Amino acid sequence: MFLNNKLKFTDVFFSVAVISLFSFITLSCSKGEKDSAWKNWPWTREETNPSIVTLGWTNMDTAYMPLPKYISVYKSPETLQNRTATAFITVADMSKATFNILGDVSWNDKAQGFGAPTVKTPSQFYAGNKSYVIVNGGLFFWDNSAVSSGFYYSQSLAVRNGKLLAPNQNYYSEDWVNFWYPTVGAFCQMSDGSFKTTWTYYTEAGVNYSYPSPAANDLGKEPLEVPSASFPAGAEEFDARQAIGGVTVLLKNGEIVNSYKEEMLDVSADSPQPRSAIGITSDNKMVIFVCQGREVAGGGSGFTTAEEAAIMKSLGCTDALNLDGGGSSCMLVNGKETITPSDGKERAVLTAVSIN
Repeated sequence: MFLNNKLKFTDVFFSVAVISLFSFITLSCSKGEKDSAWKNWPWTREETNPSIVTLGWTNMDTAYMPLPKYISVYKSPETLQNRTATAFITVADMSKATFNILGDVSWNDKAQGFGAPTVKTPSQFYAGNKSYVIVNGGLFFWDNSAVSSGFYYSQSLAVRNGKLLAPNQNYYSEDWVNFWYPTVGAFCQMSDGSFKTTWTYYTEAGVNYSYPSPAANDLGKEPLEVPSASFPAGAEEFDARQAIGGVTVLLKNGEIVNSYKEEMLDVSADSPQPRSAIGITSDNKMVIFVCQGREVAGGGSGFTTAEEAAIMKSLGCTDALNLDGGGSSCMLVNGKETITPSDGKERAVLTAVSIN
């Protein structure tokens, strides 16, 4: 008795297609390229963050290939925090990935401040640093006064390979008569490789301190004393391998803190805006978040920092920081834009964060 082994035409076609594809990879690539192409082919990638998919986020790896298996890209559901949403996250296993700070920031004698004479778009950063993920970094402002003759001043901490490139802004004034001295947020990889959010203050003596809680400054009250080794409590000299500053620590030790009032730099925290954020989960995965806003390209209004904090917590982050936002918000994966920036094009920024 013979078995019926007739094949359908579609079966034969699929088999030939797979063989042809494998032959193409085999013939056109070197061994290393073949291994990478086959390993990173979409159907071979196991979902490494199923809890995020369960929340309604869609895995977008195939749109941004090639990516190593330790980095994935997700698009948000159409609604987050009861708002229309167009948001993306990248999730990187930091036992394999590397975190770095980009930007030519330093002290400038002529300008008498930390910063740089030029800025770059995320795509320009990518052109010089082919990182898998690039997102805008901290805050800055441009001054065209006679003193600086045009200079981009950094308002945010930047540390690369243990070297302080720029500290967080260490004062605030609305009238240049009354001054406050806020501790401002940062996201750091410490010298032991761990990640956390903290608040920092750079003293006149050039010492950078880190604090477990912010100084409780409030515009409706008298300024508090200048931060030091004894105020606020728990001060330590800052010791980070890589770090980026922003405004508003969103999460600390698993709790939402949303400390924009204490940090005293205006990021329109209570209104929905395009946002960028960076965080770490309890299983050492870095989450980088960006969202559209200002109704650009039908992408919704954006989020408040409180809503942004809730989103980062829902994604499993224990510590998270709000980065520069608005028109600066932009994340590239393999050089491709995720969201549409609210300016309609990429804005040049002073610093950026990269993941490899």
